[in-house]
Amino acid sequence: MAAAGWPGCARSLRGVVLDMCGVLYDSGEGDGVAIPGSVEAVKKLKESDLQLRFCTNETQATREKFVAKLQRLGFDISVSEVFSPAPAAVSVLKERALRPHLLVYDGVIPEFDSVDKTNPNCVVIGDAAENFSYQNLNEAFRVLVGLEKPVLFSLGQGRYYKETDGLKLDVGVYMKALEYACDLKAEVIGKPSPTFFQSALNDMGLQPHEALMIGDDLVNDVGGAQHCGMKGVQVRTGKYRPSDERHPTVTADGTVDNLAQAVDMILSQRR
Repeated sequence: MAAAGWPGCARSLRGVVLDMCGVLYDSGEGDGVAIPGSVEAVKKLKESDLQLRFCTNETQATREKFVAKLQRLGFDISVSEVFSPAPAAVSVLKERALRPHLLVYDGVIPEFDSVDKTNPNCVVIGDAAENFSYQNLNEAFRVLVGLEKPVLFSLGQGRYYKETDGLKLDVGVYMKALEYACDLKAEVIGKPSPTFFQSALNDMGLQPHEALMIGDDLVNDVGGAQHCGMKGVQVRTGKYRPSDERHPTVTADGTVDNLAQAVDMILSQRR
């Protein structure tokens, strides 16, 4: 690359991948709220010579409903630009002829309509929110522990995320509970899986070193992208915590106040 560090690396970029919740908007009551400057930042990227994709671990709605919400917030986004875990999980289930027991949010269940769910031989968990009751977790546990070769898929492994009323526990917490109870290791579909990032790169026809990830989650967004060979920049919005800048194992290539600042820095380097 012409310049390895941030923001100099922007000169040789051909694509940008954005996280959504915590970068574009904060989820919450209704459609949530757009983070100041993020709508215009997406517009600037789309008007540039860079390709743009969105990678999210959102699993509380189908992609269609999720994108429609963001469009109502003012974002220029289409379903084909968004990579989320549920459709990727459906592909894996079909490839491996697996029948899932679902512990997911009600709004994402339609994504699995094309999959046989009778006599389950695996479990899929996502951000089920209120559906993460003792009864529902215990039911998933019983399915897994009753299988000769238990398989657990987790749609992401985040610890928490931010809504307008504060931080909320994410799917990774419950994934770990089932891993411990069943003495197994979950297969993560979504960030930080390198395969998930690679799917977005393949769609753009780019190599990892040609793309940059911008996210609010240091480990799953930034660290996941870096593990794939991409650059990773963290925004100080969403779930960002000041301690992220002193993390013992993951160091962002850059840290910026918000998406608007990141985009302005990228585009200024390309002039």
